[in-house]
Amino acid sequence: FLSMNPAAIHLLEKNPEKIGWSWLSVNPAAIHLLEYEIANAERENRPEKIYWGNLSSNPAAIHLLEKNPENINWGNLSENPAAIHLLEKNPENIRWYYLSMNPAAIHLLEKNQEKIRWENLSTNPAAIHLLEKNQEKIYWAWLSDNPSAIHLLEKNPEKIDWEILSSNPAAIHLLEKNQEKIDWDELSNNPAAIDLLEKNPEKIDWSILSSNPAAFKSSGDKIYDNLKDFSY
Repeated sequence: FLSMNPAAIHLLEKNPEKIGWSWLSVNPAAIHLLEYEIANAERENRPEKIYWGNLSSNPAAIHLLEKNPENINWGNLSENPAAIHLLEKNPENIRWYYLSMNPAAIHLLEKNQEKIRWENLSTNPAAIHLLEKNQEKIYWAWLSDNPSAIHLLEKNPEKIDWEILSSNPAAIHLLEKNQEKIDWDELSNNPAAIDLLEKNPEKIDWSILSSNPAAFKSSGDKIYDNLKDFSY
């Protein structure tokens, strides 16, 4: 989990033998490590440790994907907000199930509404205008993960999925008022929940917290002091 954390690069650089390359491949702050691995693998004539499927969802990896189009996973690329130009050039390769989650793809989705997957669109923070016009198609559990949908959730509290809401960074005020409904594993991954987690350290899932970039916000924090020595 730490390998996907963009705030943990200093730890990963000091502990390369512990890197999980599958998760590192999605880390936008790890491009220099991924480029170095590709170069080393080529020089040593060995398979790369890169997971190209995961790399296809990495918004910082577009240049690597453009150089290696045969390795692209078009499903993961379809949800990559930095890949719209590649998707527009290759419309036959678009996976609409995944594109429905892509906040940079609204213009494509608006033109192809018959191809929208509404369960995934319900998580898309840029799609609120489409969801408001088609509320009968909303997947409310998945909408609970959408940081732009708080006003809809507040109007329909009985439809909230509290487990999923616990990971929503825009929902902290709702979670603070309903702490008995919090899923603490999901909250451990919520970058806006550090204050709540610091007040309830016994409820933290430390392995999940390892992927939370806000857990490294300052070296004085109790969470940071525990996490920097955490070994999964």
